[in-house]
This record gives sequence, C-alpha cells and structure tokens, in this order.
Amino acid sequence: MDLTLARAEFEFAAVAKDARVAYGLWLVTGIFGGHRFYLGDTGRSVAMLFTLGGLGVWTLADVFFVGRRVRAVNRERRAAIMARHGIVEG
Repeated sequence: MDLTLARAEFEFAAVAKDARVAYGLWLVTGIFGGHRFYLGDTGRSVAMLFTLGGLGVWTLADVFFVGRRVRAVNRERRAAIMARHGIVEG
C-alpha cells in the first residue's frame, strides 16, 4: 500500500463515525438530539434540543435514518480526506 494512501486511511479511521455509537446516543439522548450532535448536524441538533425532538416525532423518525446518515457522513469525510491527500477514488 502506498504510504500516502495508508496515511489517508489512518486519518479517516480517526474521524469515522460508528453507527453503533450513533444508535446508542439515539437511544439515550435521542429526544435532545445527541446522535445528531455526534454526526455533526448542529442545526438539526439544536432544533431537536429546543423542541424535545419535535415532541418526539423527529426522534422516532430518526431510528430509520441514523444508519444512512452515518454512512453519508463517513463517505463525505473520506472523500474530503482523500482529496486533501491528492488521492482520486473511482
């Protein structure tokens, strides 16, 4: 493996989000948007915090979207890191 690629993969591993952690936060702090804070969705997190998860509606809906959001966040972070290292993925 190329040293640059190894360095980029190591950097990504340090910032990658884990779906199990996100679901655990959803379970414990979902109504306050804890899982959204973890994923970096600050605006939605604050909205959930002040509306108690949209009176629970957003919190319940998020059970179906947390896994997809984790994958999207990780995909975006990986692409940004690879681009910063000059690695183009196909």
